[in-house]
Amino acid sequence: MRSTVIWVVLTCSILTPATAEISAAEPAKLYDEQFRPQFHFSPQKNWMNDPNGLVFYRGEYHLFFQHNPQGIAWGNMTWGHAIAPDLVHWKQLDNAILPDRLGTIFSGSAVVDSENTAGFQTGAEKPIVCIYTSAGQPFTQSIAYSNDRGRTWTKYAQNPVLKHIAGDNRDPKVFWHAASRKWIMALFLDGNLYSLFGSPNLRDWTKLCEVPVPGGGECPDFFPLPVDGNRDTVKWVFWAANNSYMLGSFDGTTFRKEIGPLPSHWGKNRYASQTYSDIPASDGRRIQIAWMAGGAYPGMPFNQQMSFPVALSLRTFAEGVRLCALPIKEIETLHGTRHSLAGIALKPGDNPLAGIRGELFDIRLEIELGGATAVGLTVRGIPIRYDCKTKQLTCLGTSAPLEPAAGKITLQVLVDRSSLEIFTGDGRVNMAYCISPPAEKKSLAVFAEGGPATVRSLEVWELKSIWPK
Repeated sequence: MRSTVIWVVLTCSILTPATAEISAAEPAKLYDEQFRPQFHFSPQKNWMNDPNGLVFYRGEYHLFFQHNPQGIAWGNMTWGHAIAPDLVHWKQLDNAILPDRLGTIFSGSAVVDSENTAGFQTGAEKPIVCIYTSAGQPFTQSIAYSNDRGRTWTKYAQNPVLKHIAGDNRDPKVFWHAASRKWIMALFLDGNLYSLFGSPNLRDWTKLCEVPVPGGGECPDFFPLPVDGNRDTVKWVFWAANNSYMLGSFDGTTFRKEIGPLPSHWGKNRYASQTYSDIPASDGRRIQIAWMAGGAYPGMPFNQQMSFPVALSLRTFAEGVRLCALPIKEIETLHGTRHSLAGIALKPGDNPLAGIRGELFDIRLEIELGGATAVGLTVRGIPIRYDCKTKQLTCLGTSAPLEPAAGKITLQVLVDRSSLEIFTGDGRVNMAYCISPPAEKKSLAVFAEGGPATVRSLEVWELKSIWPK
């Protein structure tokens, strides 16, 4: 969470009121406005930025977020809160963590303290503990906990648990490291420098090592992933706010970089990604959500949206191990009408999708380049174009390298009312954009330029809204 603004806090709260779902007694058009995302999370109203405190507990995925409950622009940072049973159908709850004497509430993370290491548990439920930056003078790190599945929150009476170290140190990402039997915190310090800390109880922290990430910015994440699905070959991913990452090893004390930093995103609107804590071992996915930073939502009661969740993996390519991201399988719960093509010759000027119109799509294309000089999709007037000579995929002014496989490329494109997310290269390349197309622009096209191509397979699913109508 970045800011050079100091906010004066006039009120504080130790315990939030009993949390309730946001009242449905709102204007009839709520969640159906022209630029309201229909399957990406956005707040009911006012400003939102970084995802915070992504944690799973007892059948619920929690999504906290930087939120200004008092206005449409950034400020008065508070932790907003939403839950979903499936990472898709979100319900916004009351704000969870409010400003206090230590400052406004900047970004952080959350964990389930299954072994009650902090001593906060009072009943049968395991405590959920949020770790966040208190953005006062100076910035420090604090915790709050819940014993009722995240419905009410109590701030630790002896906050902060980590005093000021350097600059505007902020954005703690915490997880349990079973091998060393301690909690690990990745924290942005200042400039390009991050640090790791360890704690037996979430309250007392010791510095372990420093991690420089050139150009990283803030908002770290730190997690292990198997390579090519092999649980015996694991690398640790150190992630920064600007979507760059490093791969290396971690022994419970020191992160040793082996690769990177490398880019993971080639679009315009993705920032401050965070992955979920406490996903059940039976699931095993590393699930990530980002802030789709920089979107414009003219005339809307809300400002900003989240990305659609992705599942991360490490895969081996010719040049080495790389991080990949693909939309979670739960997108299929929104699939409606399906349109499909296969084995279709595509000449310049052809458009076999001419009869399909809409706002919400999951599009999956495999196209053989053949004699074409360029191929691609046009979505609501926006071209996604692959140049067969330069091997570059371009959309809305940004480009990504894409090597064809056996003369073919594949694309998955998620289209919402105000966003476009593109995935290709087995998930190695992703490009996210915020868009504001005119309401009448609802057409789709698949195209070839300079010569014929072949549509090996093309599936277009019309998507349903996640919001109740």
